[in-house]
Amino acid sequence: MPDTRPLTLVREWQDAANRRDAARLVALSDPALEVAGPRGASHGHAALRAWLDRAGLHLATLRAFARGDAVVLAQRGVWRDLDTGAVTGERDLASAYRVAGGRVARVARHDDLAAALADAGLDAADEVATQAKEASIPPSAR
Repeated sequence: MPDTRPLTLVREWQDAANRRDAARLVALSDPALEVAGPRGASHGHAALRAWLDRAGLHLATLRAFARGDAVVLAQRGVWRDLDTGAVTGERDLASAYRVAGGRVARVARHDDLAAALADAGLDAADEVATQAKEASIPPSAR
């Protein structure tokens, strides 16, 4: 059985989105998933597939925050033209996630970390080691 701890699940979800793996992304998402962003919100697997088909977005995680079923990732986003692969935009942003029943139930993109933390009900004390930070910590100290 896959690990469904919220942060691990969100990392898997984000990895599937970055790889544009629609089948895996849907499998990790609640059927009533809410996808919210600057253009509003949509719901369900069909909306998720449509977003993936048009977004051209790759997100690199810089920092992670988690408590209970809430996760926030501070990220560097790079948008690419889906036909040419040319970079069309790049900026820092943050995404707030809610996990329910072992699946991602909500993801909301925010322009800044403070807004994402507020949306998720998290704060600076909820920061956890990112994978890059974890790699630099000796196993005996983890």
